[in-house]
Amino acid sequence: MTTTKISFSQALASGRPILTAECTPPHSGDPEAVKKLAAVLPASLDALVVADNPDEISGSALACAAVLAGEGRPAIVTMVTRDRNRIALESGALGAAVVGATGILCISGNHQSLGVCPEAAGVMDIDSTQFEQMVKALELTDVALGAVAHPHMLPLELNLLRLKKKIDAGAQFVLTQPVFDVAAFGAWMEAVRAAGLDKRVAVIASVLPLPSAAQAAILRQRRTYGPFDEALVARMAAAADPGKEGVAMAASAASQIKSVAGVRGIHVLCGGHEELAASVMQAAGLG
Repeated sequence: MTTTKISFSQALASGRPILTAECTPPHSGDPEAVKKLAAVLPASLDALVVADNPDEISGSALACAAVLAGEGRPAIVTMVTRDRNRIALESGALGAAVVGATGILCISGNHQSLGVCPEAAGVMDIDSTQFEQMVKALELTDVALGAVAHPHMLPLELNLLRLKKKIDAGAQFVLTQPVFDVAAFGAWMEAVRAAGLDKRVAVIASVLPLPSAAQAAILRQRRTYGPFDEALVARMAAAADPGKEGVAMAASAASQIKSVAGVRGIHVLCGGHEELAASVMQAAGLG
């Protein structure tokens, strides 16, 4: 008997814990490469969040989502406002619904100078919150609308104001930036609960398994995701198997975060290392 996978909107409405994982499209024109990549991640996931050129130029997130949908894998398409004007963004959102995407994640994206193609021109015609408003107005059937939250952004009052604006714009779920400091995340969630925002949006906390000490050092230098403890860099550097250590750190964080009041689920980032994401889920007992 064939079982129909529920949509991400239905999963959100169910009230149960949510589990998602990132899938970074390969730099390839072969659809089999996309299928092989997704096969590394459990079929029980509520959705695969298809990345949109996060650090390097890769396959189209929209095209890859279409391949995944054809394989029966619920896919949330990430769309970055950095690279598109409002015409292309609206067209892409409509296209996501056409190919069967179960959600759209609206983000601004890292500045192009931090990526593999720093000479590229940034578009930034509208920001991610304005893009959310645009998608909400399209009234796409059964396509969940998502945004990104930054737990470590200060001051806290501005942080909560930005989150509230994204919720007001139509966000049904927010994926946080990766959490490395569980205590600081807990303090942010306390503020989110005090403001009643956890009742208005599904907060899905992200963890990221680091593949190497070099990657840990880069995160500390750039402070992309907020303060990054030097002890974490040292721990990765001292590990006999940095990849395994990165998985252990992310699994530990996920195990603690999932029980924090107001957290609706866990999102496992991969940074192009899907096999590490799968290991995190197994080690943390997720899914």
